[in-house]
Amino acid sequence: MPAETIRVETRYDGQVTDITIGPPPANIVTALMIDELAAELDRHATGQKDVKLVVIRGDGEHFSYGASVEEHRPEQIRDVLPKLHKLIGGMLENPVPTLAAVSGMCLGGGFELVMGCTLIFADEGAAFGVPEIKLGVFPPAASLLLPWLSSSASAARIILGGSNVNAQTAHRLGVVTEMAAPGELDAAIDQFIEKDILRKSASSLRFANRALRSGIAAHWAAHIGDIERLYINDLMATADAVEGITSFLEKRKPVWKNE
Repeated sequence: MPAETIRVETRYDGQVTDITIGPPPANIVTALMIDELAAELDRHATGQKDVKLVVIRGDGEHFSYGASVEEHRPEQIRDVLPKLHKLIGGMLENPVPTLAAVSGMCLGGGFELVMGCTLIFADEGAAFGVPEIKLGVFPPAASLLLPWLSSSASAARIILGGSNVNAQTAHRLGVVTEMAAPGELDAAIDQFIEKDILRKSASSLRFANRALRSGIAAHWAAHIGDIERLYINDLMATADAVEGITSFLEKRKPVWKNE
């Protein structure tokens, strides 16, 4: 059965795999997308010995508006959130280097997927953010990954404030690996691939990537369980978390009880 939310292509004689997430324009991170993306990345981790890089991009003008708010209702999030965290953990431990190609909006769960990649290339018009706090919740994966990639201070500002940062700020903070001029992102990625990836051994790249990612993977494994339980068991039992999700779906302003 063909994939419904991702499109997979190979380039450079099979040495590079492109995974495009969709459907546009929002490219929402749903449980179905998580399953399909996880299966494809697992296939590269256990086989595909000639693949040297996996590039993940959004279909259309944006990377992703974030995770499905509908799937964040209390009765659904218990199933969906562990799926997302398992996917990101698998990305951190995947021996094949991954590169996120980010244009436009990259928010919430989409940004968390991007932070699971080895490298992040973005065009100058990209915007990154985790607006979950505006819905009365918080981003569990970003709470672990963003302080690791940038700093505790910048992560606190982004997560507690809920505002977006532009590509220049994300690059300055150390989150974005490389920026490209508008319309030049694909060319910048291809130049990197041709100059820095294709000439290398696929096997050696995988060993190097495993070593490079060992610290963040161990950090993730040690803490994501506690944060996941905090979100599912404690946060989602509060009135304000339910109100935040409900008010968004009903297209109205939330009425907080502060409890």
